[in-house]
Formats: sequence, structure tokens, C-alpha cells
Amino acid sequence: MADAPPGTLARALRPVFAAVAQGRTDPPGRRHRRLTIRGVYLPTVAEMLLTLILLLAGNATLRSHHADSALTVVSLLGVLPLLLRGSRPLVAWRWSALAMVLSSLVFRAPAVTGVPYLPWLGIVYLLCLYSVAVRCERAVTVGVMVISTAGCILIDPNSGAFSLLCAVPILLGYIVRLRRTTRRALAEQEARHEAETAVLQERQRIARELHDVVAHHMSVIAIQAEAAPYKVADPPPELAESFADIRASALEGLTELRRILGVLRTDPATQTAPQPGLERLEEVVASARAGGLSVETSVTGQAPILPAGVGLSAYRILQESLSNAMRHAPGASVWVDIAYEPDVLRLRVRNGPGTAPDRVARAGGGHGLVGMRERAAMLGGDLTAEPTADGGFVVTAVLPLAAGDRTHPAGRPEPATPAD
Repeated sequence: MADAPPGTLARALRPVFAAVAQGRTDPPGRRHRRLTIRGVYLPTVAEMLLTLILLLAGNATLRSHHADSALTVVSLLGVLPLLLRGSRPLVAWRWSALAMVLSSLVFRAPAVTGVPYLPWLGIVYLLCLYSVAVRCERAVTVGVMVISTAGCILIDPNSGAFSLLCAVPILLGYIVRLRRTTRRALAEQEARHEAETAVLQERQRIARELHDVVAHHMSVIAIQAEAAPYKVADPPPELAESFADIRASALEGLTELRRILGVLRTDPATQTAPQPGLERLEEVVASARAGGLSVETSVTGQAPILPAGVGLSAYRILQESLSNAMRHAPGASVWVDIAYEPDVLRLRVRNGPGTAPDRVARAGGGHGLVGMRERAAMLGGDLTAEPTADGGFVVTAVLPLAAGDRTHPAGRPEPATPAD
């Protein structure tokens, strides 16, 4: 027979080494609210009661058989891993396995009780096996099963019942772990799907608004092209024909634009509504003040005639920032700073901590930051949103006034932050 490839034995024994020395344990799962009464977690109380019962039962049994004091000490210590298996299941299993071996082989428990294993230590060992299967990697679980089977043969070669019994909690624990892993992966996939859906919805909203902006400018081009020949007495036929071509192209482009983006409209009542801009700053601030915020505004620089897309995006970012402050920091003070610079518009909205109880549930929050980042990225700008040292929040947007001269890398938003 050919020799085994180098390293085959090491790979085969790797699970055993991991179980004995270097196995990784997953963090404990979240506690169920239904099992918590007045801050007391019922499974923890049950483990403490079971530990006490096994301690008393084991001590009474060994005393009735006049067992050696060393066996009694090992037996009592072998029950304590029950209290540790919730936080350190692999350590608890090692402790329990050591107690089983010492009590059966070193201190001769069979000679005292007449059975190969002390029953209460067997219960502790099975519970530790279940915790290992739930919280540890598959390789570690396999190593634990191999060691358990070898230990059963070492302690009692004529009986394999306990080794078969050890497979039950390991199988149950593995099924529970597989279910938890599947549910966690599904939850992560749903979260990614929700984030992608939020981005698509916001892009759809931006497309609807840009449809209005671009359609307005193309309509103006068509009207001006139609009226231009009448501003010149006896225009050359070539000039009139050129303006006619410009008008026809503008109308054709407007038709295609409505055909492609007009289907995104879901509310016919708003099709002709003008899109807002920073000229409605006082209106937005007044609405925020009516919602309980103390808002102070500061405008520096000479306000130019903003491109429609820049004004609309700045308005939406300001509106969403104030809405988030009302939602997450009721009664807070808010400072709105708008700076008009030669090339960019800087918008900064900072709120302090709320002074009133948070009346709105945070669960299932919206995707406001996703939309704000999409708007800034669309214009080739930048947007940052982060908490402040005093418990507040600050949103800073830098929007180039010549949006068409810059492109955002990859056109993708930055990763979302925990806040809304």
C-alpha cells in the first residue's frame, strides 16, 4: 500500500487539536425577552438551580457509599462547568471531561458507585457537549466527538452506550447552530436588500425631480428657438432653418425624456409642481421650529443663481437633516450654516442632544443618509454624517456649483452609518 501523503495525519488530527487547545467559540446569542423577568434571565436561574441540585445529590450519594474525600472534591468540581458553559462552552467541556476521567480512572468511581461514570457528571458532560455543538465551529465539534468516543472506550471498553448517548446532544446542538447560522445569513441578506432597495428608490425619486428640471430647460430652448427668428428683421433662410432644427431637436429630446422618465411618475397631481430650492430656507426652518427644534441659521457669501439640480439637492439635504433632528433629538438646538463660495456650496447642519424624551421609535428607521449621499454623489460632491462629542449629530455637504465638470468615482454612495 502506498504511503499516505505528507500532512494527511496532521490534517486528520486538526479537529482534535482545535478541540483541546485552540478552538474558537462564537459569541453568545441574544437573550429572549420573554425569558427575562425584571432583569432576571430564567435559563441562567435554571442552570444555577440544576448545579445546586447536582451538587447536593452527588455529595449525598458519595457520602452514602463512604467515598474517598478526593473523589468527592473532584465530583463537586465536575459539576461547576454548568455555570461556565454559557460564556465559555469549550472551557466548560474540557473541565467536565477532565473531571470524568479523574473520577473514573484515577479515583475509581466504579468501585464506589458500581457504574463506570458518576451520573451527575455525565449530565454535566452532555450539557457541555450541547453548548459546544451550538457555539463552536464544525471542526471543533468533530474533535470533541472524537475525544468523547475515545474517552468512553478508555473508561469502559465493554460499553458503548454512553458514546452513543454523547452523539445526541452534539446532533441537536449542530442542528440548532445550523438554524441560527441560516437565520443570521438570511437577516444579513435582507439588510443588504433593504439598503439596495433604498438606494434604488432614492435614485428613482432623484430621476423624477431631474425630469422636471431638464424638461423645463429643454422647453425653454424650444421656445427661444421658435422666437429667435422674429427678433431679427428679414432673417436669412439659413438662420431660420437652423433655429427650426434646434427647436425640433429640443422637442424631440423632450418627448424622449418624458417617454423614458415620465413613467416614474406615480402622483399626477405633482407633475407640474415647481421643484423647491434654498430660496425656501425660511419655510423649512419655520417648519422645524414648529416641530420643537431651536434653529439658528447663518448664511455667508453672495447667493448666486444656483443650478436647479444643486438647489434642489441642497434643499432636500437640509430638509432631511432637520427631519432626522426632530426624529432622534426632540427639542434639540440646531445650527444651519450655508456658505456660498466661488465654486462650491457648503451646507452644514449640526444638532445638539435632545432635551425631550424620544417620542419616535427608532426601530426600522428610514434611509435618509442613503438619499443624501446619492444626491451629493450625483452632483460630484461630498457628504459626511457623524455623531458629535456632545451627543449630537452633524451633516456636512459640499456641492460643486458647476456640477457637470466633476464626476463622482464609480457613482456609488459611501457605506451607510448607523444613524438615520
